[in-house]
Amino acid sequence: MMILVAGATGTVGQHVTELLMTRNRTIRALTRYPEQAKDKLPEGVEIVAGDLMKPETLRDALQGVEAMFLITSSDEPNADLNTDPQVVALAEEAGVKRIVVLVGYEEGPVEESLRASDMQWTLVKPAEFMANVLADWGETIRTEGYVREFYGEALSARVHERDIAAVAVEALLEDGHHGKSYPLTGPEALTRREAVRTIAAAIGKDILFIEKTEEEARQQWRDQGYDEESVEFFVQIAKNPPEAGYTVLPTVEQVLGRPARTLAEWAVEHKREFLTERERGD
Repeated sequence: MMILVAGATGTVGQHVTELLMTRNRTIRALTRYPEQAKDKLPEGVEIVAGDLMKPETLRDALQGVEAMFLITSSDEPNADLNTDPQVVALAEEAGVKRIVVLVGYEEGPVEESLRASDMQWTLVKPAEFMANVLADWGETIRTEGYVREFYGEALSARVHERDIAAVAVEALLEDGHHGKSYPLTGPEALTRREAVRTIAAAIGKDILFIEKTEEEARQQWRDQGYDEESVEFFVQIAKNPPEAGYTVLPTVEQVLGRPARTLAEWAVEHKREFLTERERGD
């Protein structure tokens, strides 16, 4: 079986690729930047160029593909990606039998097109990635030993990106997942304060939590170029996050037959990235 992995260099896509490799599958990695992808992907992965926003560029990449991991937007920094729903029609035309989609904040035209197709499909809908912790807090934890955030009581049932990938791989390779929509969370809902304490205990480093005032948070978002409507949305989503973001679900364990990984486990895996050279003993 030839499997096409879109977003193969992304936070989840890299894990999807690695897990498929461990199961001896033939993988074709789709990327807009093939030269940059070579250093990020395992040896043996076929790398092909294509742009999900330009469906006509995918015709060659889809040839001989039986299953596909598809993303609708990118989790890479500053990446502008909004997948064209025509990609679904091209995949069906090319003979793709099964597609697993990593769904963003909410469903859109791509998911709608997939539901209307004759292909087998599965939707994977994760809560906040644990990887966001490193992107948002990693620098100040490493260099200053603190996290400075607005509203420390905001809850999140963060999910390990490798668990997201594992569910996607299971749906790609095994039967019984057609038509399923899988909301994924970690095994616990933690406030921002609790998450910082959990990371500190896991990596053995004191980390101070400093709470921004609402006005400080508002001003920071204004300084970043957001309009007042967006700023107000950010404030309200922090104070009143959607229940889907912090309601712990058993989906990962139901699909994989094992518990979802905890934030503490994730932090141990990334310990070196939170420590200075001196702290690491380098």
